[in-house]
Amino acid sequence: MDRIDTSVAHPARRYNYWLGGKDNFAADRASADAIAAAWPSAPIAARENRHFLGRAVRFLAGEAGIRQFLDIGTGLPTAGNTHEVAQAIDPSARVVYVDNDPMVMVHARALLTSAPEGRTAYLEADLRDPGRILAHPDLRATLDFTQPIGLMLVAVLHFIHGEGAGAPIVRELLAALPEGSYLVASNATKDFLPPQIAQVYDRMLAAGQTDIWPRTEAEFGALFDGLTLVDPGVVAVHEWRPDTAPDPALTPADVSVYGAVGRL
Repeated sequence: MDRIDTSVAHPARRYNYWLGGKDNFAADRASADAIAAAWPSAPIAARENRHFLGRAVRFLAGEAGIRQFLDIGTGLPTAGNTHEVAQAIDPSARVVYVDNDPMVMVHARALLTSAPEGRTAYLEADLRDPGRILAHPDLRATLDFTQPIGLMLVAVLHFIHGEGAGAPIVRELLAALPEGSYLVASNATKDFLPPQIAQVYDRMLAAGQTDIWPRTEAEFGALFDGLTLVDPGVVAVHEWRPDTAPDPALTPADVSVYGAVGRL
């Protein structure tokens, strides 16, 4: 772990802090608190996004019959990881986790233990270099690219800055997957925020005080061009196939993260 810079905030460790975890440092907590000061519902968004991941994996492993997953932007291990949800449905499910934080990989290798029938692998790589991910021998050794794969890009695309900048990365990844594969994605948005909060967020982004690039419904939806969207389409993540009736006190503005699932 000597390559971990604890003086610089990292999204995975900030997310861990919002989820109530302990695998974070002072810089991560300071960054998280600064974002939450401008956007008080940020911890709620983190939790609801995590719930979305679980429901999406249950859909893929259950209704859709997917048995292989490529989870990019894994984050630090917590309850309900992709392989845990999938292998609860079919213990033979296989998952490859990818993250660019060496701390995540250290924890993943120690804690993300597969069921005996299945398999997990861990790649330290960056979403910005999809070619390196796709060419990694451990990826091909774990997943069968002649069979459908669930591509998980949950709360990671908003670290790719610039309007339209996420689309080429998604297209390159999807181009390597066989027909019948699925894309699960989520991305922060300002669409639901009151103007005064959106303006504060814009100033923080311009000043480099946040690394989260929000996307509009149109830009996020374009990531699914050529795919068949699974109902209910592009919605705030807490509204995507909730297990129970949505909490009436929880609004899209509280969550401010779009989520969707599409079939290739």
